[in-house]
Amino acid sequence: MIYLETKKVNIDGRECFLYLTDDAETAERLRQEGQAVLICLHPGNAGQDFSRFLFAVEDPKELESEYVERVYRRLKGLPWYITETGRCLIRETTVEDVEDFYRIYSHPSITKYMEDLYPEVEQEKEYVREYIEKVYSFYGFGVWTVVEKVSGQVIGRAGLSYREGYGDPELGFIIGVPWQGRGYAKEVCRAVLSYARTALEFTRVQALVETENAASLHLCGQLGFYHESTVTLNGKVYDLLLWNS
Repeated sequence: MIYLETKKVNIDGRECFLYLTDDAETAERLRQEGQAVLICLHPGNAGQDFSRFLFAVEDPKELESEYVERVYRRLKGLPWYITETGRCLIRETTVEDVEDFYRIYSHPSITKYMEDLYPEVEQEKEYVREYIEKVYSFYGFGVWTVVEKVSGQVIGRAGLSYREGYGDPELGFIIGVPWQGRGYAKEVCRAVLSYARTALEFTRVQALVETENAASLHLCGQLGFYHESTVTLNGKVYDLLLWNS
């Protein structure tokens, strides 16, 4: 007997459905119809080919609503909502955010200590598409978009990533010049670190800050980071800072 069930998901006020099934033929038919499909695995369907499907569970009774929503969002190409503060929403980046990024990065002070975007908008959009597919989908975290709740404007980026050669996840953040000096960076970074501790269960996070970047060093100190060492990367000197949950 084929197992087929639907889970209701509320997406921005819309009622949507995630389909659960243990049958490859049924799953493929639903996928072809444009439905979001979650596979249920058990010994009875071990020989079926589910290689086309990203998500699978063994016990659908244990599914939590947040997981159901995130599976639906990933399958439908919608961003995950990560966390929020009193003034900001932190969510996954979308291709539509790229235009806002170029406005933020156009101020010379932003790229003084930060790597710039690609020269062409379409290059950056392609990078974001690949980032969603390869980083968000693989790790479940990354660098996210920061949105001001009141205005709905994209005001910056913040999140966690791995740097080659280092074992700890690294905090990164940027707030656009028009919103600087109002405590947004501290507010957002505290929320990211709290998410790192509670949702991702990281016990330690690093930050690499150029020794001349006094503002970021000061902020990291307020967040509870401490100096671990000084390192040189690509000819630039950085303070390696650590934060313990």
